[in-house]
Amino acid sequence: MPSTSTKVGHALAKVLGIQLQQNSRQYEDPVTRGESIMSMQTAESFVEGPPTTAEWLREQIPSQEELAHYTKSLFPFMSWIPHYNAPWLAGDLVAGITIGAVLVPQGMAYAILANLPPQFGLYSSFMGAMIYWIFGTSKDISIGPVAVLSTVVGTVVEDLKTSGVEYPAHVIASALAIISGLIVLGLGLLRLGWLVDLISITSLSAFMTGSAITIGASQLPALFGLTGFSNRDAPYLVIINTLKNLPHTKLDAALGLTALFMLYLIRFTLTKAAERYPSHKRIIFFANTMRTVFVILLYTMISWLVNRDRREHPAFKLLGVIPKGFRDASVPNLDTSMLSKFAGHLPATVIVMLVEHIAISKAFGRVNNYTIDPSQEMVAIGMTNILGPFVGAYPSTGSFSRTAIQSKAGVRTPAAGLITGIVVLLATYLLISVFFYIPNAALAAVIMHAVGDLITPPNNVYQFWRVSPLEVLVFFVGVFVSVFVHIEEGLYATVGLSAAILLYRIMKARGRFLGKVRVHSVLGDHVIGQDPKQLVGEYGTFEEAEGTPARNIFLPLDHGDGSNPEIELESPYPGIFIYRFSEGFNYPNASHSLEYLTDFIKARTTRSSPESFERKGDRPWNNPGPRKSSKRRQESTENQLPTLKAIILDFSSVNNVDVTSIQRLIDVRNQLDTYASPSVVDWHIACINNRWTKRALVAGGFGVPTNPSDGLQHRWKSIFSVAEIGGKDSAAAMAEALNNELQISETLAKAAPADEEAGIAGPAESVAGETESSVTAPSFEKLTAAGIYRRRKGAVVNGLDRPLFHIDLTNAVQSAIINAEAREAMRAASGTQEA
Repeated sequence: MPSTSTKVGHALAKVLGIQLQQNSRQYEDPVTRGESIMSMQTAESFVEGPPTTAEWLREQIPSQEELAHYTKSLFPFMSWIPHYNAPWLAGDLVAGITIGAVLVPQGMAYAILANLPPQFGLYSSFMGAMIYWIFGTSKDISIGPVAVLSTVVGTVVEDLKTSGVEYPAHVIASALAIISGLIVLGLGLLRLGWLVDLISITSLSAFMTGSAITIGASQLPALFGLTGFSNRDAPYLVIINTLKNLPHTKLDAALGLTALFMLYLIRFTLTKAAERYPSHKRIIFFANTMRTVFVILLYTMISWLVNRDRREHPAFKLLGVIPKGFRDASVPNLDTSMLSKFAGHLPATVIVMLVEHIAISKAFGRVNNYTIDPSQEMVAIGMTNILGPFVGAYPSTGSFSRTAIQSKAGVRTPAAGLITGIVVLLATYLLISVFFYIPNAALAAVIMHAVGDLITPPNNVYQFWRVSPLEVLVFFVGVFVSVFVHIEEGLYATVGLSAAILLYRIMKARGRFLGKVRVHSVLGDHVIGQDPKQLVGEYGTFEEAEGTPARNIFLPLDHGDGSNPEIELESPYPGIFIYRFSEGFNYPNASHSLEYLTDFIKARTTRSSPESFERKGDRPWNNPGPRKSSKRRQESTENQLPTLKAIILDFSSVNNVDVTSIQRLIDVRNQLDTYASPSVVDWHIACINNRWTKRALVAGGFGVPTNPSDGLQHRWKSIFSVAEIGGKDSAAAMAEALNNELQISETLAKAAPADEEAGIAGPAESVAGETESSVTAPSFEKLTAAGIYRRRKGAVVNGLDRPLFHIDLTNAVQSAIINAEAREAMRAASGTQEA
């Protein structure tokens, strides 16, 4: 009896004129007349109900356990901190000190890229290391100032200064860090880490390469000691201006060029040494990672020797005075007028902040056999950039070069960041007087050396070409736009082009029509059965009898999947077509794929009844009909073509559908029903992966047979896939049990001597009168004698109320053929009776 809510809903629907889905139970086959192997199965046994909105809403509401898990996931350090031990501490100490030594000069150099005083690089280095370990899920990532993000920050600072903003540069950078951090934190709390996957590897590689070229070009003036032009122009302009001003090169060039040469020489020499002396590989690695520190200390000493008596007028540009400690720690200023002016830079800032960090952490997670949580990484980045500005930090994220060093240094847990933070803190208070003498040209060399690793090697571009030539075009477009315009525009260009290519592929995707071919599984020269160890016979020499292990497979008729074109594919039945969607089935590609389906079918079938019009004016304007000269030839051709009987749709690549795609499918069904009138077209749908997809198809009237307009309706023959059930009582389980009993009996018989008087069979005899070779394969008679087949139980896989929904293509083809033949037989009988 319907509930009160159901009655109220039906009454409301009647008032509003809503047509509720009609019950289709009349299509259920009760299978109680002895024609089914499921003698105890009825239509009431399994009828798949559609999913409901209330069910979907219940699934979206988290349970208490899920809420507790979510809260715990926000602080991942709680899962490993109780197990912290001395070996972990040793590895973290080595890695933390190593990264701290590298981070100090890098942080100051990158702050200059951001148009900020060097000390703000130290502040950002400190806060990134001290905060990340609480929220992060990667042990290898090193968070802090990076070259690309520093360049973006420098662009924002310069643009706002040019637009008339009166705030200091570090105030602008701190505000940018907080706003972008809040955005990233919000994405992480909502667990939207999958958004990063929208950025393709090609886009990321192009952006990193373009950024490396841009950053390298921006350091040329400092490397040569040149002034008089901006290093924030497009890279090609900076390079041109540098070449024009080469006659004005100062002493800085001697320091910059030799420092850059020394960095590459040390790396090359130690890399070759590690290959030649593998036993000292770890010591050589640490020496190699310290090359930046060594070069900075060497040139700082040279600078001190040259400029110790001329601090006011040094021989070359120095880093200068750096305040001791955290002099700029304060509450960040978030003026709305300032925020509105850098709003246009937020997308690029957030993308750079996320993509590089998560891509790096994922890569090193795969290398070191652990997984990271992208959403939680967003939380870590967000918290770092929200809290960092309170001590003067500017936007920071994960660094590729430092992460690689930290991983190879043997880091064990994220707690290595605490050691790194302590090293940076000590440098901020104890090494300030040393920092004064660092040459700007040496810092420029450090930056150029660091960003060199960001350039995509030619071999990687070649691999892109092998995988997808079109994406190589995207790569070069991104690089050229970054070099000749700006790195932000380069990022937008690559993301936009990748999205356009993806959308084009989806919209222009069309499925493929499939044909059937019978195949065997062959091991060497022998055909094998369902068990790979079972050899049936040599291929090509045995006669294919009933029970021979062969199966039908379905391949594209045009062999577009690369299958052997010599294989001749056959139609499952005249007038029956199998169509497989290739890129899903949604509103972008519904029209294109179904237009192809309709045109293909009409070209290979003929109308069920000739097209005729009572008057010449009744012919549609867009259907001129055949020319008189070709009418006879067309009639001859149509006589050879079959009529359309059934269409089988393979939904194996379809996960979700929408209103537009279902409406397009309904339109095509109506169009082809008119084409096949007075008969109808059976629409069989196989391999449906989603209950909501089934619900949508049912709402469109699919899943059940359609009555023909001439009233000749045969009794529908439902073919369902049946799976064996019963657990230990199933046929498979009983066969295995019987087989085990036979093997045990055979073993006992072989072990005991023949004793006819005791009634024990000897080795020459076998159990139940069978030969030795038959022990491992129970015969049909044995299984029947054991009662296995009599006790066999089965259940339909799909609901009985939707006979045109099938679990696989084989089942769909069988159902389409048997009902097409039954409909033809009924029409033939009807024609005979009329005659």
